[in-house]
Amino acid sequence: MPPRPRALVPLALVLALALPAGRAFAAGSPAVAALQVALQARLLYAGPIDGVVGPDTTAAVRAFQRRKGLAVDGVVGARTRAALGRYGRHALGSRPLARGAFGWDAAELQFLLAGHGFPSGPFDGRLGPHGVAALRRFQAYARLPADGVAGAATVAALDAPPPASPISLAWPLRASFGDEFGPRGNRFHAGLDLLAPSGTPVRAAGPGRVVWAGFRPGGWGLLVTIAHRDGVRSMYAHLSRVDVRLGQAVTTGQRVGLVGATGNATGPHLHFELRVRGAAVDPLTVLR
Repeated sequence: MPPRPRALVPLALVLALALPAGRAFAAGSPAVAALQVALQARLLYAGPIDGVVGPDTTAAVRAFQRRKGLAVDGVVGARTRAALGRYGRHALGSRPLARGAFGWDAAELQFLLAGHGFPSGPFDGRLGPHGVAALRRFQAYARLPADGVAGAATVAALDAPPPASPISLAWPLRASFGDEFGPRGNRFHAGLDLLAPSGTPVRAAGPGRVVWAGFRPGGWGLLVTIAHRDGVRSMYAHLSRVDVRLGQAVTTGQRVGLVGATGNATGPHLHFELRVRGAAVDPLTVLR
């Protein structure tokens, strides 16, 4: 039997049922994220697309209701949903989603894909080429036909817990945190930024083999990628220098490069990313 479409839950109820998780994304609701996308497009919400009900989200709902001449109660009920027009018509699971799809359900899909380690760019409620590519990667990860269409089987797979690493790793360097894993503005940050001066040694987080060593387009700059066991890969981006070569075996703690600011970086830091069979995983869940 196909899964039932996700209900467009009243905002007040979403707040009451929010999980008491420590990190915002762990408690994020795809429905609230879709609402935030709609409110941001109407220039009423400037916070992060994190799926968490807060004062800014509630204030934006009230402003939208006031603009539309609705009862200003902060609850996203049937009339408020209808006022969103075509965007608010479909909940995730009510229709298959393919390239070009637009609306609440497409925004929910983007948010869920990101949370499962397959971000696709801005949360905007539009399933474009990057979104389809992320969807195909998730489907391959979930061992589904990678057809780029989010039907019942894909929606059901997205109800499973996000991927987790089967191994633990060591810190590549000790430093204060910059951006962590999770929503950042209207996008998703798939790694952990460690702030350190340029030239600080970066060390392998575990034993493995180097499968990338050099410049990589797409904002990475100088990048080292190490393949560990059990389908786990660690990635070390924005380096100022690479100290290993492609195919080299490395041990835990071996220097792989130096901190830098190459690629799309506003200052020197290490962008450390962890992937399990292609899915990005929060590094803080595995660093010992």
